[in-house]
Amino acid sequence: MIEKIINNELTLAIIIRRDYKKEGIEFFTNDDDSQQLGYMNRPEGYEILPHRHNIVQREVHLTQEVLFIKSGKVRVDFYNNEQVYLESRVLLPGDVILLADGGHGFFMLEQSEMIEVKQGPYCGEKDKVKFNSIEQSLIKLNYGG
Repeated sequence: MIEKIINNELTLAIIIRRDYKKEGIEFFTNDDDSQQLGYMNRPEGYEILPHRHNIVQREVHLTQEVLFIKSGKVRVDFYNNEQVYLESRVLLPGDVILLADGGHGFFMLEQSEMIEVKQGPYCGEKDKVKFNSIEQSLIKLNYGG
């Protein structure tokens, strides 16, 4: 299953659930998005020809990140760009999430391992604004779908 978290026509995140399956290739982002997220399911013997990527000047205005949940159970809390809490989702092993815009926070519901991929170079403190989490009693858990 694919879930898109959208607020005021702005895509905050795309979740690819671990049970998602489709033949062929599908990209969930637009060609002009600064982070591309796609899925491939190819049959035995299918070949992707050897290739290299060219040096192309790109301008990145917003850091986007992809998390692969390796183990555990993680709650992700979504905020708009004004730091207003919107909703939460639970991620399980095998789930992948692209955090495309807005704010986000994480709460480990179990011991968890995640792999993070994002654009670089890292700009230190200029790279993000930290703010207070939503109170646990106010969490709105959305199960997606």
